[in-house]
Amino acid sequence: MTAPTTTYDLLGIGIGPFDLGLAALAEPLADVDAVFLDQREAFSWHPGMLIEGTTLQVPFLADLVTMADPTSSYSFLAWLKATGRLYPFYVRESFYPLRAEYDQYCRWVAEQLPSLRWGRRVISVVRVPDPAATADGIGPDGIGPDDGALDGSYLFEVTAQTAYGVEKYCAKHLVLGTGTQPRLPEALSGLDGAGPVVHTSDYLSRRAELAASGSVTVVGSGQSAAEVYRDLLEGCGTGPGEHRVDWVTRSPRFFPMEYTKLTLEMTSPEYTDHYVSLPIEQRDVLGREQRNLYKGISGDLIDDIYDTLYRKSALGAQVPTTLLSDTEVVASRFDADGAGGAGEYVLTLRHAQLGTTAEHRTRAVVAATGYAASVPGFLAPGLVNLDARGRYDVTRNYTVDDDRRIHVVNGEEHTHGVTAPDLGFGAWRNSVILAGITGREPYPIERRTAFQQFGLPDAGLDEIRSDNTSDNKMEAAR
Repeated sequence: MTAPTTTYDLLGIGIGPFDLGLAALAEPLADVDAVFLDQREAFSWHPGMLIEGTTLQVPFLADLVTMADPTSSYSFLAWLKATGRLYPFYVRESFYPLRAEYDQYCRWVAEQLPSLRWGRRVISVVRVPDPAATADGIGPDGIGPDDGALDGSYLFEVTAQTAYGVEKYCAKHLVLGTGTQPRLPEALSGLDGAGPVVHTSDYLSRRAELAASGSVTVVGSGQSAAEVYRDLLEGCGTGPGEHRVDWVTRSPRFFPMEYTKLTLEMTSPEYTDHYVSLPIEQRDVLGREQRNLYKGISGDLIDDIYDTLYRKSALGAQVPTTLLSDTEVVASRFDADGAGGAGEYVLTLRHAQLGTTAEHRTRAVVAATGYAASVPGFLAPGLVNLDARGRYDVTRNYTVDDDRRIHVVNGEEHTHGVTAPDLGFGAWRNSVILAGITGREPYPIERRTAFQQFGLPDAGLDEIRSDNTSDNKMEAAR
């Protein structure tokens, strides 16, 4: 076991795009000694969905750092220049990078940052006395078998399992960036049969197997479902290896992501402040209603799907595909005797408007059913504040503990709304986190960015400055 020899100002757990951006922004700061841990061996961003030709749904400015520091050497444009691709990107005249490009860019940034530690699976996080404070005679006074209380003079001790043994780290502040995990609805979670049942997170590695099955049903809505359907559609009913592909979504229609400029202002500090102020019940309702703001399909892709269907049917051929909207999979089973003895999955479908049900048979299923956040089990009990539903109780400044020393990234959609998963807002959130840690604003925080106003006038965003000031006074008192 490796004992900690350094007390870090900031320790991040999980290295997705948001924590990677935080690491890039923290790197040049002399007053922030940071380290980031991840159980993977290297950075990768949704490898199962890097389908050739697919693009981000946000412009290149929504990279890891630009919206906080346009001069950063870790920007997407800096990567293009370093790899000799700046002029081709300029001539292409599109603001939207390819998904594969974004993954390559993130890998390039990760390779340059010495603060990243790969192959570290965090197994516990606890609070321990601060040795420096104890030496000054102001250490914790409540440590004991009865209550284990701490009076504020403490550090976070993080234990990580590696291939070579156990390592321990100590830090003053934590950032939880463990992200979200693939989610299967209950109606699909019990499927067990001969054919593949694949979440979109594993799509590319299973694509050949899916096509070879002879019939595939995509279940779900949004961009990922559309990209998978479009990819499988190209080989649908076209010679050797041909297959059938169907798409079932419970959404009332195959809706496009709303991308008008006044709607985009909802990814703003002002709207986030408004959203945070709402009661939890109202936020949960809004979260469902606002899905099309960030979980819809790009209009170009919808049109491309239609054009592909039209092209395939232009010569009078019957395209072996069906698109079903407003239809939910409510049950499923495997029929070993179906499809000539090869076996089939039988999905029970329910149409919301009609209230009727029917059975749909398929040999393979792709679940484009999204991801869900959860509170990691390695956190000591009572370390973070939770709401009545067991989710992070996240403050306006992205903290989840009373002392405002544990921060969360991309785990606050239920409290902060559409900005939580938005790549373009990640740099703003990281600017707020770094301000809370350092007691200053290393990267100026824009507090007013929208032309419109959400709700009625109040002090709202001024709380960000006052909250950080309070944090700094509290830190100085320790």
